[in-house]
Amino acid sequence: MFKIFLIEDDTTLFNEIKERLSQWSYDVYGVTNFEQVLQEFTTINPDLVVIDIQLPKFDGFHWCRIIRSHSNVPIIFLSSRDHPTDMVMSMQLGADDFIQKPFHFDVLIAKIQAILRRVYNYNTESLDLKSWCGATVDYAKNTVANENGTVELTKNEMFILKVLIERKNSIVSRSDLIKSLWDDERFVSDNTLTVNVNRLRKSLDKIGIGKFIETKVGQGYMAKEEEQ
Repeated sequence: MFKIFLIEDDTTLFNEIKERLSQWSYDVYGVTNFEQVLQEFTTINPDLVVIDIQLPKFDGFHWCRIIRSHSNVPIIFLSSRDHPTDMVMSMQLGADDFIQKPFHFDVLIAKIQAILRRVYNYNTESLDLKSWCGATVDYAKNTVANENGTVELTKNEMFILKVLIERKNSIVSRSDLIKSLWDDERFVSDNTLTVNVNRLRKSLDKIGIGKFIETKVGQGYMAKEEEQ
């Protein structure tokens, strides 16, 4: 049974989400003290976090930043605010998805299922190391290493890189990437994909290989590697 940590201060909404998710056999935990979110997260050790932006004491961005500094657990944001910058901020902080309130519960459940399937099934499907552009890509540890050092990627960053490497030197369309990542592109914006790819490229820049993730305007992305 997957454990979901729901960081939501609206008791009515929390209870409704918990009831719906329990019907799908998810074990849902809430916050008892909004000043001790990290401690409760550590105790629960959830498989996925759903977090509202507007919270007492500190907002969801604060807690996402804190959680992400300790763990790569998947994070979904909820927000009643209609600001595009909220989505951008969420992705930049390492969140995996963003849902605006009010939302249909089927959408939330579909997103949770897709992320859990992607993250946890993916980790058990392939533990192989991959060589790309002189770097060792470790799918199991979410790391990329070369003579310049090692960088740790988020789940989304590694998944995107894996898809691109498997089709290296070929263009992968934005539509194909979105479908691979979220299973149903109706629930995902182009902007979300752009932020994730930019974040991947920035991570790889730290070891000098970000330039090999190329943007093909109007087409998609390519993991370039010169054939030996």
